[in-house]
Amino acid sequence: MKTSICDQYGIDFPLFAFSHCRDVVAAVTNAGGLGVLGGTAFTPEALEQELNWIDEQVRGKPYGVDIIVPAKFEGKGEKLEAGALVDRIPAEYREFVTELLASHDIPDDHKRRVGGSSLSGDTGEALLEVALRHPIKLMANALGVPPPYMIEAGQSSGVPVAALVGAREHALKQVAAGVDLIIAQGTEAGGHCGEVSTLVLVPEVLDALAEVGSDIPVLAAGGIVTGRQMAACVAMGAAGAWTGSVWLTTEEAETAPHTVQKMLTATSRDTIRSAGRTGKPSRQLVSDWTNAWAPNPGGQKPLPLPLQSMLVEPTLRRIDKLAASGHPGAQELATYFVGQGVGLMNKVKPARTVVLEFIEDYLAAAQRLSDSVPD
Repeated sequence: MKTSICDQYGIDFPLFAFSHCRDVVAAVTNAGGLGVLGGTAFTPEALEQELNWIDEQVRGKPYGVDIIVPAKFEGKGEKLEAGALVDRIPAEYREFVTELLASHDIPDDHKRRVGGSSLSGDTGEALLEVALRHPIKLMANALGVPPPYMIEAGQSSGVPVAALVGAREHALKQVAAGVDLIIAQGTEAGGHCGEVSTLVLVPEVLDALAEVGSDIPVLAAGGIVTGRQMAACVAMGAAGAWTGSVWLTTEEAETAPHTVQKMLTATSRDTIRSAGRTGKPSRQLVSDWTNAWAPNPGGQKPLPLPLQSMLVEPTLRRIDKLAASGHPGAQELATYFVGQGVGLMNKVKPARTVVLEFIEDYLAAAQRLSDSVPD
């Protein structure tokens, strides 16, 4: 199965795979899809090393880089040092985290680091410069319209720019900004997402683009972990699928061990949109951590992005390590970004196997659809 987007990106199957793990990116690309490395959490030097490794593994096959540059965040335009942002974290929030840990038998080590966030948007341009030194075939951005420097870099380098949207009006803003590929991401998605389901959002976005005469291709995203779901979205008019959660339980993934086990046994109802990790609503596994933050009754209201992630990310990494060692309290707190498709993710598999299963499942669904049409 090939579509025009396959020819455009030099891939065999229109499956785009977002992952923070370079091994997943390379495996998907080598299997005929397009792996996309989440580059925001890296320093420019570290991203250079990751992309050098991917280049060696894929040997000219296409891959992309996703660099989140939020349109809105605390301190935007103020040119603040990280320390100045840290000072904006109220003492009562630090105490709240300390008490939450204590209630799960995790003592405060008095060295809990607060500060630094990959979601502050202040390293986006430097990361993009690194990415463009490599033969990437796509650059992507989430959390708003890509900054002008990203659009300009895409136009000057010939590398398409993709943007994620959660509402039809957001898609129209992206068209006006000059993006080349739109990812319509429904609320079922892991990570930052809106409130509209994928089944509704994809046709809404396609209709909105048609109304303004735009032929920009649209990828479907949100809860897609099987080929039959992908086929359904293509039947609606999507050019392919953008996926993320399904790669978290692959053999290559760097997902924390206990979190993987939680995902393998989770149902589709075991996720929640919570701002308790980044300051913006993002879908993740339900745990005592997500239960501690609003909108749960009595939950603490999260800080705005990036202050919330500056406050909690070091603690969540500590929780992951303790959970892996068998600490019961940490295991109750452990969480990570994942979509509602987690209910279908029940076995650890190599990423290549996941791609092949996507293809087989897609073809079977297409055949069922074809069989339903009378001659």
